[in-house]
Amino acid sequence: MSIYTKTGDAGETGLYTGERVRKSSLRVAVYGTVDELDSVLGLARAFVAKAEVRERVLALQKKLPALMADLASRAQEAMIAEADVAAIEQAMDELEGRLPPLTSFLVPGDTQGGAALDHARTVTRRAERLFCRLSEEEEVHDTDRRYLNRLSDYCFLLMRLEEQ
Repeated sequence: MSIYTKTGDAGETGLYTGERVRKSSLRVAVYGTVDELDSVLGLARAFVAKAEVRERVLALQKKLPALMADLASRAQEAMIAEADVAAIEQAMDELEGRLPPLTSFLVPGDTQGGAALDHARTVTRRAERLFCRLSEEEEVHDTDRRYLNRLSDYCFLLMRLEEQ
């Protein structure tokens, strides 16, 4: 089987459900940005020095295919569930309890891993903004929106942990 299929040559792509849409669609932009996030998290995982952070980043990466499947589908049951949102909130609460309180704005980049995690935070924020625009035009899962919102904050906390 070849890496190229030629099915996208006319500017269309297939959703997870088989439906064809324009590659310029907002839905494709959202899941493409989540795909970019996965790459940035992979870069972060390659650079982080702390094993705990590396493990947490890998766990996030393993969840992103479900999020992308939600975004690349219409009228399907959500793969990102309330339990996923709750799990990321619990992880954030645990980290916040261990990190010192913030007393000033942070300038990322003390470490390569921390800088990559902050990059992941900003890519997640972009995905969330695109998601919000998509939600104005199409039906989307609210759990996906909340998961994206928590994910950017989690990346921030992971950056703080890595640079501590």
